Amino acid sequence: MKRYDKAFKEEAVRLSDEIGPKKAADQLGVSYYTVQEWRKRRTLHGEGAHIGSGRAYASTEKTAREIELEKEISELRRANDILKDALGFFAQDRKR
Repeated sequence: MKRYDKAFKEEAVRLSDEIGPKKAADQLGVSYYTVQEWRKRRTLHGEGAHIGSGRAYASTEKTAREIELEKEISELRRANDILKDALGFFAQDRKR
C-alpha cells in the first residue's frame, strides 16, 4: 500500500474541491475511493485530518474547551495552595 504525506493529501482534497474527486483522482494517479476517504476525514476531523503517512490520528490536539478547562484547573490549584497556606498561617496563630 502506498503512503502519502500530509501535504499531498491536503492538496489532493483541495484539488478535488475545485475539479471534483473523480478528476482529481485521475489527475493525481490516486484511487477515487482514496480521495473520497481523505475528503471524509477532513469533514470528520477538520484541520487535523491528514496527519501524515498512515498513522492513527493524534490525540495531542486539544480542543478550545480542553484548553479552557486546563487553565481553570491550574487557577483552582493555585487558589487551593493559597488557601492551604492561609489555613496553616491561621492555625499557627491560634496556637499562640
